Amino acid sequence: MSEAGDDLIARKEGFAGIIRLNRPKAINAVTLEMFHDIDTALDAFEADPEIAVIVLEGAGERGLCAGGDIRALWESSKVKGDLGKILWRDEYILNARIKKFPKPYVAFMDGIVMGGGVGLSAHSAHRVVTEKTKLAMPEVGLGFFPDVGGTYLLSRSPGEIGTYLGLTGTTMNGPDAINAKFADAVVPTAKLAALRDELTKVQPGTTSAEIAALIAGFATGGTAGPVAVQQAKIDGWFAHDRMEDIIGALKADGSELAQATLKTLGEKSPRGMVVTLKLLRLARQTATLEECLVREYRAALEVFASDDFREGVRAAVIDKDRNPKWSPPAIEDVTPDMVAPYFAEIGADELKFPNHK
Repeated sequence: MSEAGDDLIARKEGFAGIIRLNRPKAINAVTLEMFHDIDTALDAFEADPEIAVIVLEGAGERGLCAGGDIRALWESSKVKGDLGKILWRDEYILNARIKKFPKPYVAFMDGIVMGGGVGLSAHSAHRVVTEKTKLAMPEVGLGFFPDVGGTYLLSRSPGEIGTYLGLTGTTMNGPDAINAKFADAVVPTAKLAALRDELTKVQPGTTSAEIAALIAGFATGGTAGPVAVQQAKIDGWFAHDRMEDIIGALKADGSELAQATLKTLGEKSPRGMVVTLKLLRLARQTATLEECLVREYRAALEVFASDDFREGVRAAVIDKDRNPKWSPPAIEDVTPDMVAPYFAEIGADELKFPNHK
């Protein structure tokens, strides 16, 4: 269906519809065109009676996907362009489609999986991680928040694990991703090729339960990593609904982990953290991924217009000086009036989801 030189390769292999992100030099960072190509591929695979299963994978050795094309978004934001409005709309609609896709959808989350890569994989029915998986939602460090349905996923992690992961951007290994409900099975990287081969032989009509059983035959069974071990402490620190109270709880704890966590939070956008915490708390009371995505879209458009986003991307991606100048610079300076626009309805521009057959 597409050529080896394309950024997105979609093709039939046996009874599998293969979707390969194909920008290995950029750790398969996803562009707007790639989102459109994935959507087109899903149209074809859904309509093809010979396709029994979808397999998402990333080219190269480094990871499935390092996220969206942040540099392009930064450049558009600088000139008050509309890439954010278009890209996030189409991306979020695709995220919702993946969650409801009628055929089994298997994501190989090997290596780095961040941001937009999470949106393409963690909403799928069968999420395979490996001993090389490094999964994170580090957006608060860019003056942003965990989007692509990240607030939905994080709000469903056990206890306050999701709050901790969303605010600190801490990287999960495979077992921690399972514990946080971002993944389902750890399969050694060395076994992925054999699992992939078996998936291409799956007959049309095979159920999701049968796919899960097939994957389980290759899995190690690991489900708890280093973050899960700290849950009791994390739950105590991050149970609060105000960032000031979370910071206070960490300051009151003299442990090494508490101090390290404080240092990490001190590097993030104060406004981004306040917005993220509110989004996570609202997501807990929200039944569907779509509702969370609508809320994220409103907030994303406000982020796109903000100095914090441009400054965060500049410091992390453009100049790489790791020294962003946040506005405002401190948690206590973030006012309700600053936060309110991120949660306002946006009328005709609201995110709407098509009905896929």
